[in-house]
Amino acid sequence: MPGSGDTYEKGGAISVEPRINDRIRVPEVRLVGPNGEQVGIVRIDDALRLARESDLDLVEVAPQARPPVCKLMDYGKFKYEAAQKDRAARRNQAQTVIKEMKLRPKIDPHDYETKKGHIVRFLNGGDKVKVTIMFRGREQSRPELGFRLLQRLAEDIEDIGFVEYTPKQEGRNMIMVIAPLKKKSEVKGARSQQRRDRERRDAERAEAGAGEAAQD
Repeated sequence: MPGSGDTYEKGGAISVEPRINDRIRVPEVRLVGPNGEQVGIVRIDDALRLARESDLDLVEVAPQARPPVCKLMDYGKFKYEAAQKDRAARRNQAQTVIKEMKLRPKIDPHDYETKKGHIVRFLNGGDKVKVTIMFRGREQSRPELGFRLLQRLAEDIEDIGFVEYTPKQEGRNMIMVIAPLKKKSEVKGARSQQRRDRERRDAERAEAGAGEAAQD
């Protein structure tokens, strides 16, 4: 099944796909079978003959090797499955948002718990959080206050997030970035499952209620 591995654009040919079949013009190749088995170094004519006999394509998978590595495969099927996986990955991909939370180095306990609650909510939603400690006046000479606060926060949320960007002083601020342990796509999947479970329970309750009403 010969085919072209090149696409043409203005200015010349730009190869965007591997060379296959008669496009492979070298004396010999290192051949890999359709199931990954190592056939060894064979003449290109023999490799093409094996491809025709197996009703498969000869695909160059490592052109820089000496000799180039080629594999026997159904290239059309391979491209189709790769495109399907790519589309599925794009559908499941969720954009990670970076939220921001600002704290003062001498924050009171109530405000700390409130802001920590917001951070927990962001992380549980699959978003990263940029935590900024704002120093004012003489507080700038006490960076250890901000560092200890961020360290405490990191310990408080370690079951749902981790420090991706360690605390760093930037001018009057100290910044730390916390990332969620669960990816946003996983969070969305879990929420979808919870919604399906809730709908199933509601349907079961409604069915049970209808049955009791019929008995009455």
